[in-house]
Amino acid sequence: MDGIHDMGGTHGWGAVAIEPDEPVFAADWHARTFALGLASMGASGTNLDAFRHALERLHPVDYLADGYYGRWLAAAELLLVDSGVLAQGAVEARARRLAGEDVSEPADVEVRKPSYERGGPGSLRQIDDAPAFEAGQRVRAREQYKAGHTRMPAYVRGRAGVVEARRPAAVLPDSTAHFTGEDAQHVYTVRFEATDLWGPGAEPATVFIDLFESYLEDCQ
Repeated sequence: MDGIHDMGGTHGWGAVAIEPDEPVFAADWHARTFALGLASMGASGTNLDAFRHALERLHPVDYLADGYYGRWLAAAELLLVDSGVLAQGAVEARARRLAGEDVSEPADVEVRKPSYERGGPGSLRQIDDAPAFEAGQRVRAREQYKAGHTRMPAYVRGRAGVVEARRPAAVLPDSTAHFTGEDAQHVYTVRFEATDLWGPGAEPATVFIDLFESYLEDCQ
């Protein structure tokens, strides 16, 4: 889906500030939030791809204002609400009660965790399908516009590059985020020139992106 999360190649955000000695967690609550985010996937019966899609579904203003771990908290809550583990508004009501306000907490709702079976541990899979592309082949990222989750960056759609290498096959996040199956596919590292992605005014650079087979087409 197109959203505020897909910032690659967009203008107006300024330079990326890199902190040389950046700590793993800048505050104690960051570490707790990281743990809560991981726990929310197990409690809600979901997975990492669904968590990423939850981040994508946050309101653009909240996405920018809440910061990295603020987004993690919101995404964890969204997964738990989706699965009926939490009622809508339960977290806000509990926080207000803890702050001394006289508010009622919403009633529990029916648990509705997704039902799906994984084909194995992790995301890598062995598949029998012959790869459609090989190293050195020129390919183009398809013009795909989806309402749901995808791991193809918007800035590569319709752009041509060269296959650098084939990687191990993996489950397709576009499917597993929505619990419609694994649809395991070959994955390719594709080399793009920055000027092909962002025009002649881009700084000279080479960009390498791992893309699933269904994202690509032959470029003759």
